[in-house]
Amino acid sequence: VDFVLWQVLLVALAVLALASVVLMIVLKWNVVQWLGWVLAAVSAVFMLHTLTYGLNYYAGPIAEDIRLEVVDYNVEELAEAAIYYRDQANALSTQVNRDSSGNVDFADFETLANQAGDGFTSLTYDFSYPIFAGCKLPVKQLGWADWYTSQGITGVTVGLTGEAAVNTDVPSVLMPYAICKEMVHRMSILIPKDASFGAYMACMANPDPQFQYSGALMGYRYCLEALEELGRDTVVRAGENANVRKDLDTCNAFLKQGEEGDADTCDLLTSWHIQEVVLPSQQETEQKFDPYDPSQVDLTGLVNAPAAG
Repeated sequence: VDFVLWQVLLVALAVLALASVVLMIVLKWNVVQWLGWVLAAVSAVFMLHTLTYGLNYYAGPIAEDIRLEVVDYNVEELAEAAIYYRDQANALSTQVNRDSSGNVDFADFETLANQAGDGFTSLTYDFSYPIFAGCKLPVKQLGWADWYTSQGITGVTVGLTGEAAVNTDVPSVLMPYAICKEMVHRMSILIPKDASFGAYMACMANPDPQFQYSGALMGYRYCLEALEELGRDTVVRAGENANVRKDLDTCNAFLKQGEEGDADTCDLLTSWHIQEVVLPSQQETEQKFDPYDPSQVDLTGLVNAPAAG
């Protein structure tokens, strides 16, 4: 169905609960017995949720599934990672459409929701990460958006109905990332930092620059928050272009009360930068050892040694 089923069921349950209170008063039911039935019903739903979905909070870390070694890092390595994601965002910020006010002009929600699965398909088959081989159906629009907006919530996924829903009031620049994050949750990746990092990966694997920019901006935001806590963000922020600064302010205004500022996500982003960017670059610059190279080996006195130069 196109609508969010669990929200309809929630309203129905609220009506039933109110009706049962009225009946309890009119028919003079035993209050303790009534509370017992209510508690039993709530407990049954919670147990079903735990068995079908909630146990994934205790699953192994996503790092094991994507072959990422989470390492201890220092402030300098964190700053380098932040600069890497900042530069990603700077470059991508010029590849997306903008209106006359400089705000991003992304596609509508339905279009983005239909495109989001492309990133997960790439992660599954191009990068061999089977953890992302779950449902790629479009997410739904979350009802009662005003309330979720007031809490800085970008989306909600409910395992009992298998529905991933996104708050359509989120800023446009944040929408592709929010869609991917709820899809990650629907794939039973529930640990917050893992879901956030998975959303970043899905955005960057998507061929659409709208997704890439949204993911890069959020990746930069996570690292920047960690640097701000250490008072080391000034130099990094100086390298932001005007587009990134504007879009970052827009995201911060919406997420000021939300859960997006999960500092643990920075650990995964920094470790990924070290493993996938820093270490490979160091290996490329290492000089290949040649036992016949006079600049690497002292060949003095060896018979048939090649002449210098």
